[in-house]
Amino acid sequence: MAAKLEGKIALITGAAQGIGLAVATRYAAEGATVVLADIDGDAAQAAAENIGGSASAITADAGDEGQTAALIAEIVDQHGGLDIAVANAGVALVAPAVGMSLEDWRKVTSINLDGVFLTLTHAAGAMAASGGGALITIASVSGQAGSPLIGAYASAKAGAINLTQTIAVEMRDHGIRANAICPGFIDTDMVKPHKQTFADALGLEAMGIPDFDAFIGMKQGRYGKETEVAALATFLAGDRAGFCTAGVYNLDGGLRAGLL
Repeated sequence: MAAKLEGKIALITGAAQGIGLAVATRYAAEGATVVLADIDGDAAQAAAENIGGSASAITADAGDEGQTAALIAEIVDQHGGLDIAVANAGVALVAPAVGMSLEDWRKVTSINLDGVFLTLTHAAGAMAASGGGALITIASVSGQAGSPLIGAYASAKAGAINLTQTIAVEMRDHGIRANAICPGFIDTDMVKPHKQTFADALGLEAMGIPDFDAFIGMKQGRYGKETEVAALATFLAGDRAGFCTAGVYNLDGGLRAGLL
C-alpha cells in the first residue's frame, strides 16, 4: 500500500517541538517532503536532521507577514509548489483576562491568530496557483467555551476556528480544503509548567482532587498524545478526506461533551 502522503510538499509551522514536530514526523513517514518552520531555527534544523530524508528547516516568525510570505515563496521555489500547510505555531500565557495588559494580549494573539491568518492566506494563494491543497489549523477546544486563565489564548483559537471555516468556503472552488483540529489537554511542554497554576485557580485541593493530573483524568480520561493529533492531521491532509472541509474536529477524550 502506498504511503498516504507520497509526493506531497508539506509546511508545518511551530514544528521544532510538540505537536508540530509530531505532525512533521508522521508526514515524513507517510511519504511527504516536510518543511519545518519555527522561530527557533536551530531547534527546527535539529528536528529536521533527526527526521532525515528530505526534511528541511526554515527559521521564520509565524506572526511576521514578511517572513511568512518569504517562507512560502521559498518552499514553492525550491519544491515547485505547496500541497499541505499546517498552522500550528502558538504560545500560551496563563493569566486572568481582566487586568491583562494589551501588550501581553497581543503577544499571544499575534502568533495564535495573526500567525494562523498569515500562514493560511499565503499558503492558500500558493495552492490556488497550482490546483489546490489542504490547510489544517491546530486550534483548541478552549476556543469553543469560556476558558479562565487562558482568555487570550482561547480567544485567538476561537478566531482561528472561524477563520479556517471562512477560508474553506472562500477557497472551495480552488480545490483547497481547510479544517481545524481542536485538541483537549495534550501532554506537551506548553501544558506541563502550568499544572499547579490551574490546580490553585480551580481550587482542586478544596474539592478533594489531589492535583491537576487527577482532574484531567476525571474530565477527559487522560492526557492526549501528540501522535494522536498527528494521526488526525494525516487523515485530513490526505485524499481520504477529499470531501472534508470547514470541519472542526475535537480531539479531547470527551472533555467538551461532558457536563460534569
